[in-house]
Amino acid sequence: MILNALGCPEGTELSVNIIGDRKIRILNREYLGKDRPTNVISFSLQEGECGLINTTALGDIVISADTSAREAEEAGLTSSERLIFLLLHGILHLTGHDHERSGEAEAHRMELKEKEIWKLLQDAGLTKLT
Repeated sequence: MILNALGCPEGTELSVNIIGDRKIRILNREYLGKDRPTNVISFSLQEGECGLINTTALGDIVISADTSAREAEEAGLTSSERLIFLLLHGILHLTGHDHERSGEAEAHRMELKEKEIWKLLQDAGLTKLT
């Protein structure tokens, strides 16, 4: 549903990996230069020299179960709600949205898109894992 809401063509693919804080800290340090755990990292397969090799593969999303669980508890959410939100956030990054490097206007645009799609997921009953 998320990919459809973002206008991705049918057959679009991505991978999702759920790991712990120790492993995501290593990825965050090696690829983003930040030596700390984070909640989600997206790796695009649509950028760089090989970006057009497989146009249906968006990329990889890596979510820390540990950080996600802590954030869920702090926000009064279920673990599944937080995981699904982080998946949405990661997919938005893979489809070109940014909140860190592109300035305040783009961060606001991404936040609005998150809210829009989160509402669609809620209305469809898709914000909880069963």
